[in-house]
Amino acid sequence: MSNTLPREPKARFKPDFWFFVKVCVILALCLFIVYPFYTILTKSIFSKKVEGVTLYNFQRFFQRPYYYKTLLRSLTICSFTMLFTAIVGVFMAYMMTRYNIFGKNLLHILIIMSLMSPPFIGAYSWIILLGRNGLVARLFALIGWQAPTIYGRDGIIFVFTLHLFPYVYLYTSGAMNSIDASLEEAAENLGMNKFRRIMTVTLPVVLPSILAGCIMVFMTCLADFGTPMLLGEGYTVLPVLVYNEYMSESAVNPYMASALSVIIVACSMVMLGVQKLVVDKKNYTMSTLRPPQETQLHGFKRFGASLPIYLVVFLAFLPQIVVVCQSFVERSFSGMVQGINLNNYRAILSRLGTNITNTYLFSLIAIVFIIIVGILVSYVLVRKKGKAASIIDTLIMFPYVIPGSVLGIGLIVAFNRKPIVLVGTAAIMIISYVIRKLPYTVRSGSAFLYQMDPSVEEASINLGVSPMKTFFTVTARMMLPGVMSGAVLSWITCINELSSSIMLYSGRTSTIAVAIYQEVTRMSDGTAAALATILTVTTIISLLVVFRLTKGKVKIV
Repeated sequence: MSNTLPREPKARFKPDFWFFVKVCVILALCLFIVYPFYTILTKSIFSKKVEGVTLYNFQRFFQRPYYYKTLLRSLTICSFTMLFTAIVGVFMAYMMTRYNIFGKNLLHILIIMSLMSPPFIGAYSWIILLGRNGLVARLFALIGWQAPTIYGRDGIIFVFTLHLFPYVYLYTSGAMNSIDASLEEAAENLGMNKFRRIMTVTLPVVLPSILAGCIMVFMTCLADFGTPMLLGEGYTVLPVLVYNEYMSESAVNPYMASALSVIIVACSMVMLGVQKLVVDKKNYTMSTLRPPQETQLHGFKRFGASLPIYLVVFLAFLPQIVVVCQSFVERSFSGMVQGINLNNYRAILSRLGTNITNTYLFSLIAIVFIIIVGILVSYVLVRKKGKAASIIDTLIMFPYVIPGSVLGIGLIVAFNRKPIVLVGTAAIMIISYVIRKLPYTVRSGSAFLYQMDPSVEEASINLGVSPMKTFFTVTARMMLPGVMSGAVLSWITCINELSSSIMLYSGRTSTIAVAIYQEVTRMSDGTAAALATILTVTTIISLLVVFRLTKGKVKIV
């Protein structure tokens, strides 16, 4: 007689609400992220000049100077911009966290506002100031000087540096506020002077945050289309080359544009790998028992410490001031000023009203999807961890590696034939916005949920409320403030989106960002400035909402 106990029957798997959420989210991400990128990969290994699978496009890229020099130019711009933004951003972060700078809170808000405006508006503003017929250029000419040119490599780096240093500033200032003051005091007690202490103690501790900011700068530079397109004048970089190749191949399958897209994504992946390698080798953790104290400066010393901060912030925020002022100036076709009035706004309302309507309508629909999906995905990532959650997390963040122009080409080549034809429709614009901007909301919602005590949900369930009803009536409501702060940042970037919109729009689906680019290329400065002012005002109002929701603590992903 056997003494073995009978085996207990395995618990039968019962799919619940969250199982279907995971399945639906993964299927949607595969359809709109994995499938378009897979299509780009497959297009890149075919060519109309060679039969079958081939590396002809990649050979052509690395053999012809016209192509491979664009990669070198892109890397040059990204590298110098990273260097300069690191210098400016770390300096600004150190001064703002360690000294009593005049108007510190206002400066912090202006820095964030300068980051949230699209970089191509900054490029356009500097053309107004330092272009061949720019305001500053003409003032220099009156006194017999020649103003520095805003065109070419140096102009692109200058505009990118002023626009993107807030990434490094925000990441680094957050880390510097978390340093334990006793660490720096111990270094000084051992005889280190202030400069050596900063270089050997403070900066190594915040290095992961500096690198996080730098990687955001690199990927933003690599992906940006508008700034190098407006300022390059022959200095062609990869996103501009992708656009040119796609436009030249629009009648057939864009094989070369797909190969260029793969190269851009590969560059971004390499940079992410380098950042991870450096951070893993030099990673510091500590408990902030004593936050650093602000040094109180007085008189001339305080003025001297505040002056460079004000100068940088003024230059960073100047483009938004310029476009607002320029929007009220009416010019003739010859460029002569005809008066200060509202004619530019009347012109855009009568001629470009569809672009304005499309921008707000598409962004509003996208934000509704972003909020709903963001709440669900945030909950899955924090409360329902597992393999499925890891896959979702990876796919959600993948658009950070994919530039907008690449995503645009991927969506075009994936959905320009049956069974799903989306090219030329509003749907493809909205889908691109959701894919590109969803990470802001997901990260914001996840951060909020990590701070929320699970016992609140458990208490509801113990009182007999079902888990699904508990989520919608308790958890989702409590998450809403955190999700909304990320959603407003997603909204801001949606209305300012150019890189993907310029690839995907049709005559009926053109947006404000596309219209600004077209008006600038047509030398219609007044109408371009009026459109840019609408975006600027919307951005400022949206950021004020973020500050209200987060009580001034804005998180940039």
